[in-house]
Amino acid sequence: MIYVCRKEHFNAAHKLWNPKWSDERNVEVFGPCANVNWHGHNFELIVMVKGLPDPDTGFVVDLKKLSTIIRNLVIEKVDHKNLNVDVDFMQGKLASCENLIMEFWKILEPAVKEITSHGGLHKLTLYETPRNFVEYFGE
Repeated sequence: MIYVCRKEHFNAAHKLWNPKWSDERNVEVFGPCANVNWHGHNFELIVMVKGLPDPDTGFVVDLKKLSTIIRNLVIEKVDHKNLNVDVDFMQGKLASCENLIMEFWKILEPAVKEITSHGGLHKLTLYETPRNFVEYFGE
């Protein structure tokens, strides 16, 4: 099995805040990430596709096409945006990396199927900071 990866970058702001809780509880649980005036990150998204190479091209997936769908379907919607306010697929959800990566999967998984008949989406990795990241393999 071959694992092909594409890394993309975006900048976004968010606030970790549960509207069902008091201000004090939000600060207790989320600390500085509950800042009323938001905070931002330089995110890295790594999309991993697994499969066997197409005998005609030698590709599991065409990386140009993969980059295009990532940029068009995800990056353009989140880059230089407020995840809590500006991003339609995050409305009504806590803007954690865990929730964000699951939404990315819902968007990218069917799109990857459309650009390769020899592979499929295997894993997403989302770096919020160089030391904090989440990985998701779908449901």
